[in-house]
Amino acid sequence: MGNKIPESIEETVTLLSDGKYVSDRSLATALFLALKLGRPLFLEGEAGVGKTEIAKVLSNTLGHKLIRLQCYEGLDVASAVYEWNYSRQMIDIRIAEATGQHNKESLGKTIFSEEFLIKRPLLEALETDTTGLPPVLLIDELDRTDEPFEAFLLEILSDFQVTIPELGTISAVKPPIVIITSNRTREIHDAIKRRCFYYWVDYPSSERELEILKVKCPDAPEQISDQIVAFVQRLRQKDLFKLPGVAETIDWTNALVQLDRIDLDPQTVNDTLGTLLKYQDDIEKIKGSEAATLLEKVKADLATR
Repeated sequence: MGNKIPESIEETVTLLSDGKYVSDRSLATALFLALKLGRPLFLEGEAGVGKTEIAKVLSNTLGHKLIRLQCYEGLDVASAVYEWNYSRQMIDIRIAEATGQHNKESLGKTIFSEEFLIKRPLLEALETDTTGLPPVLLIDELDRTDEPFEAFLLEILSDFQVTIPELGTISAVKPPIVIITSNRTREIHDAIKRRCFYYWVDYPSSERELEILKVKCPDAPEQISDQIVAFVQRLRQKDLFKLPGVAETIDWTNALVQLDRIDLDPQTVNDTLGTLLKYQDDIEKIKGSEAATLLEKVKADLATR
């Protein structure tokens, strides 16, 4: 049996906290309204800021099944919604021919029944599980798809239904909880956004990022956590191809814990930049004297607190 939907913003903050997700009030407000009013929540922001994690936390804390549609270029209806099991259909046709069953109308109804339907994530999301609870549907990185694919989503996001020509319209008894994410590599069509509540997930403040590390990396010493957050915050002010997200901050912290570091030094920063930055040009720009200068400023700032 799942937990009930939060009845207030405060309960939503608590729900996210129970799932070890450190949220600010504005995000909790957007999520509360989306849950309360049964609207999809469209989360946009840079990669690694915690958009996908929200759907996972909702699934775990509410006790609803998570269905994830990972988007990519060329995604189509057969991969996202449904397709027919053509090999099984062909076998049934051969069996019918071998046994002398020549009623084409009857055979057509048989092979185009739900028994031969392969359900993909968007169709699966219209069904409740054995507990009667609707799933959490995560449509991840929608901006990676081609624009025509967005048209396939409109019927689902508007009416939570899918039309299959051979079977008719399949509607959700209980609409799924829908979370859509985008890294904004391209603009999503207004028709999609109008059907959702929108929230921009930004990089966290230093205070919230430090709180995230306390939750996600409890073994990290306080001193090095302070240095890590201050260093990453300064790094995000640089002109880099890909700024480090919260996910990279957590990865870097875990790496330094494994190396038994309790204090950052230039050599350690240079040796572990690959866990923080993901492009060689960015690493080359920061390592060496730039990293040492950043670290010097970080320690100077922390010393004055």
